[in-house]
Amino acid sequence: MNAQDGLPVVVIGAGPTGLAAAAHLHERGLTFAVLEAGDGPGAAVRQWGHVRVFSPWRYNIDPAARRLLDETGWVAPDLDALPTGAELVGAYLQPLAELPQLKPHLRYGAHVEAISRLGLDRLRTAGRDTTPFLLRLADGEELLARAVIDASGTWRTPNVLGASGLPAQGEADVTAYLEHALPDVLGADRDRFVGRRTLVVGAGHSAANTLLSLAELAAAEPGTEVTWAIRAAAPTRTYGGGAADALPARGALGSRLRAHVDAGRIRLLTGFSVDALAPADGRVRVVVRHRDGSTESITVDRVVAATGFRPDHSVAAELRLDLDPVLGATRALAPLIDPNEHSCGTVPPHGVDELAHPERDYYAVGMKSYGRAPTFLMATGYEQVRSVVAALAGDWVAARDVQLDLPETGVCNSSPAGVANGDDCCGPSTGGSGAPLPVPVSLIALDAIALDAVPAGGCCPS
Repeated sequence: MNAQDGLPVVVIGAGPTGLAAAAHLHERGLTFAVLEAGDGPGAAVRQWGHVRVFSPWRYNIDPAARRLLDETGWVAPDLDALPTGAELVGAYLQPLAELPQLKPHLRYGAHVEAISRLGLDRLRTAGRDTTPFLLRLADGEELLARAVIDASGTWRTPNVLGASGLPAQGEADVTAYLEHALPDVLGADRDRFVGRRTLVVGAGHSAANTLLSLAELAAAEPGTEVTWAIRAAAPTRTYGGGAADALPARGALGSRLRAHVDAGRIRLLTGFSVDALAPADGRVRVVVRHRDGSTESITVDRVVAATGFRPDHSVAAELRLDLDPVLGATRALAPLIDPNEHSCGTVPPHGVDELAHPERDYYAVGMKSYGRAPTFLMATGYEQVRSVVAALAGDWVAARDVQLDLPETGVCNSSPAGVANGDDCCGPSTGGSGAPLPVPVSLIALDAIALDAVPAGGCCPS
């Protein structure tokens, strides 16, 4: 008898990709458990619930999840509409998590602290593939599993402000003045920005959304100032193609941002990298370095770090992972998603073979699977878990029949150079009013958001 017999497949994270994995595991008749650190499904998604994504509903619903929901008489949203994060949770993730086929297998407030093999550290080889996984929770509880699907995302591990990949000098001393991606400028977080000077660092669509909201706030509240800093010499990629953009929502976003900059409502700093930060009489002083090596300092009240995310693989330190040294994705997947070579639209479909590690039956999926690459698509995560679950069920023909149904015009037309500088491919889209922009022909890609994050939860913003 195999020591793994009867043990569940453990899924970490109850965001879109994690719950999709649960739906596929149920369809395959596999025993499973979902561990979610937050207090409900899509906990990370709820943190950017005010943001409207670029992709219409039809690309945000996993097929296996849809089949389960349809059995209950669930009324699907308008498939051509663009949901906000809050709508994604309320109209899809919450009903999915409440299904009797899934609900008994979900645990909330269950933060996975470490993963290993029962009785074996990383050095031990004999019998490793047939030894159960051991998952230790933050409260000390330990669970056994036959396989682990890590859909924990990257929401909890944002990139630093320092341009060299290291925290800027003094960054840890000014956390009280820092905001991470997509604060609710016009809603719950409004008081932190009214009548104050805010610096937004980053050139992706999460930065653009925040800038547009700040510009709207500044128009209504005197004394509110907005400064935008990017590493590039010009904001051309962020602006996109305007009316000529193949993605109307993205083009509208860029056009509106350009209008604010041209009118002087947003001050733009280019060729900008953060060298140091320090408290300054209730504000924060930011020392910046320009491309010519010169430095200057500016003093602001708030700094929004819209600089993307990175994976945390420390939870799997005792597992045998084969990670690309650049991206932190698997070595097989990395060249397919490298933002120096690819935009979202040129990333090929991929599945279990590209996600496999030397540690048998451990798979990081969703946004975490992409490491630091910002070109992840929610639909890609759904296809990943379909392939992985088919492999766990022994159906290798289905596992390797990897396909991805994307719009005919592709996904994104972003330049690899842009995403290589930390920009997203295409991300959430909302104006300051929160009104939906024209329906695009793409999925969203993640630079700033992880729907599968542990504590919750694609593209962009699992």
